[in-house]
Amino acid sequence: MTFDDVEILEQQTAFQGYFRVDRYRLRHRLFAGGWGRPMQREIFERGHAVAAVLYDPARDQMVLIEQFRPGAFIAAQEPHLAGAFTPWLIEIVAGIIDEGETPDAVIRREAVEEAGCHIRHLELIGPILATPGGSSETIMLYLGLVDAPAEAGVFGLDEEHEDIRVLIASPDDVWQWMDAGRIVNGPALVGLQWFRIHQQRLRGTAAGEAA
Repeated sequence: MTFDDVEILEQQTAFQGYFRVDRYRLRHRLFAGGWGRPMQREIFERGHAVAAVLYDPARDQMVLIEQFRPGAFIAAQEPHLAGAFTPWLIEIVAGIIDEGETPDAVIRREAVEEAGCHIRHLELIGPILATPGGSSETIMLYLGLVDAPAEAGVFGLDEEHEDIRVLIASPDDVWQWMDAGRIVNGPALVGLQWFRIHQQRLRGTAAGEAA
């Protein structure tokens, strides 16, 4: 199937605020042949984002962040999720790509603002779709090689209501957090699992700089 196998019949903006919701009527071709019946769907236009796994190959340390997320707070109220996670999520650094910006420029800025780290080398992991059933948002994932801070701290911009705690941990500690279910942020899990597969190639200063 290609983009030619989808037909947009109608499009309108249903809501415009901090984010936007667009309403579509569309149809698409079926695997068995012919066209499916028209459907109506609302698409959450959150924008596009970029995120990076930060790693110090010389010290074999990873730099993660922890911050409050309103969506996680609301989700945790569901009875079947009671005790599954808290609204303070362990994440990788990330940011929204504004018009005219490039993903690599945004993630370099966000690494400084959120974790106090200057990225000296970026390796592209690739794009992921956050919730493709109802949102157009994509997240471009990178690996960023950094010099980890000597000690953790609190970062973020007051005007963006950010209160971000930096976590510095060995890969083995991070794997324990993941296996214990302490990390539930989707982009973080994807990026960290990628790193888990490639970590031997990236360990050590020489190997890391050659990545």
